[in-house]
Amino acid sequence: MDMPVEVSPAGSPMERAREMLRRVFGHETFRPLQEEIVSALVSGEDVFALMPTGGGKSLCYQLPALVRPGVGIVISPLIALMEDQVLALTELGVRAAFLNSTLEWPEVCEIENRVRRGSLDVLYVAPERLLQERTLELLAASPVALFAIDEAHCVSQWGHDFRPEYRQLRILHERFADVPRIALTATADARTRREIVQQLALEGARTFVASFDRPNIRYTIAPEGMGRTGLLRFIEDRHGGESGIVYCLSRKQADETADWLRQKGVAALSYHAGLSATERARRQRRFLREEGIVMVATVAFGMGVDKPDVRFVAHLSLPRSIEAWYQETGRAGRDGDPAETWMTFSMRDVTLQRRFIEESPAPEEQKRIQRAKLDALLALVETTRCRRQVLLEYFGETLPEPCGNCDNCLAPPATEDMTVAAQKALSNVYRTGERFGATHLVDVLLGRETEKVVAAGHDSISTFGIGTELNASAWRALYRQLVIRGLLEVDDERFGALCLTEKALPVLRGEESFLMRRQPKQAQRRRSERRGSATVEAAMSEDDRALLKALKAWRLEEARTRGVPAYVIFHDSTLRDIATLRPHSLQALSTIDGIGEKKLESHGAEIVAIVRSHVGEAS
Repeated sequence: MDMPVEVSPAGSPMERAREMLRRVFGHETFRPLQEEIVSALVSGEDVFALMPTGGGKSLCYQLPALVRPGVGIVISPLIALMEDQVLALTELGVRAAFLNSTLEWPEVCEIENRVRRGSLDVLYVAPERLLQERTLELLAASPVALFAIDEAHCVSQWGHDFRPEYRQLRILHERFADVPRIALTATADARTRREIVQQLALEGARTFVASFDRPNIRYTIAPEGMGRTGLLRFIEDRHGGESGIVYCLSRKQADETADWLRQKGVAALSYHAGLSATERARRQRRFLREEGIVMVATVAFGMGVDKPDVRFVAHLSLPRSIEAWYQETGRAGRDGDPAETWMTFSMRDVTLQRRFIEESPAPEEQKRIQRAKLDALLALVETTRCRRQVLLEYFGETLPEPCGNCDNCLAPPATEDMTVAAQKALSNVYRTGERFGATHLVDVLLGRETEKVVAAGHDSISTFGIGTELNASAWRALYRQLVIRGLLEVDDERFGALCLTEKALPVLRGEESFLMRRQPKQAQRRRSERRGSATVEAAMSEDDRALLKALKAWRLEEARTRGVPAYVIFHDSTLRDIATLRPHSLQALSTIDGIGEKKLESHGAEIVAIVRSHVGEAS
């Protein structure tokens, strides 16, 4: 029989939400913005929430679904996420299920019946399934608590992960006007945010934007062309035996890199769309349920994979944009423990990216946007500044001080004085009337008599041909840096024309210098500088580490018995708290963050026995 989570009927909705936060999820307090979002949804308001990966987005709709009458419908694009979330919720005693293509017909009918009789708290569905008339009629005849649209950036036709079905989710506003909706994403620039609101009819929604900063993640961009040899050194020196993801540009690169890493002793698997659905599911299951697996994949892997202990994400080729890089790197360190990202690339990657843009059938407006996104990513790669500051500025956020946790902060790159070149580049913008983009400006500096240059009369101005000391690639890099540092700005209304800002004047007058990165040298790494949970555990006492080892061994056996990932039983952080605090009773164990009533009932006695046994042996 389906038994709902018990909660006192007394008190306000938010008082009940706080009670369930403690009893079901085992948390005494909310994370930033969670309480405000939960309050809005519980009150029946629509919400648009922009929160980083690992910021606790799922609780923002799971908790209101338990408080409000009816079933919470979660629209998710990936089967893996649905199964993972349902496993975790079931462990907490929440009545959860999913509807997707993996189910047999009798299973579908049974879940639909549970929806009709109100005996589900949370139901995950794919957008394609939700849009079927059968599903819409089912929901119209059933009590619905809310609609949660996860990965909402998929609605944007300008984005890196466009899903056309998402643009049809406006139907929820039209057919279920009285049911609150929440759209959530971890990755969206200003344009994408506007598009999400417009396409999903969320103009009246409460908007919550959390910080994009993930301070537990270290950002490193290695020298160009480091390739898989640099990757292996990075894994062996800093993340040996830990879970990670390596992104490649092609299926062939993913397969060859995984094979090569296995030959070098790394437990690696490849993942891409060329594998059968069965094989992809098998490999993803291994990654989720085994420790120390490195998944070498194309971008077909990752979205919605809720594995908290991914200690690193590496890129062997250039991502498509800062948004794509941020989303992919954000899969590291979801548990809040130290994690790391690493990227190398080749100029061939840049050429291929530009070719993909130019040869695509997209309208010119979309191509222009994609060019600008690629230029912004290259500026991040080339910058000598704190990478986190540049990243956050791209998303409209300011970090007052350098982060101290990126390669540029930890090993400041060598620079060269490019003041004279910068003066030429800025003067060229002025002489051409601040009406042209970088391609035309570079042609003028190099003295190229193109049709456009001649037609504009720019073959006779003072800056024509004065830049032959640099090649076209170097001038484009310089213009990117002038934009990223605010000396130039891009005028979107004039098709990407570059315009001078007030910050350009001191450089033009010779009052300030302009420095740029030289080809960086690889930072020396020592094995003692490992990142991740190993770093946190190193600070524990030897006795506490021994208890933690025993707890992890128990967790692994319990996970295998239940057929679930180890983190579904308990996260590493919860086990570390147990090993440090050593609760000798169920009451003491219940005060540990992450242990709600269901987990206390299911695992409490065994945990307390392990603690008592260890303390007895150590005394």
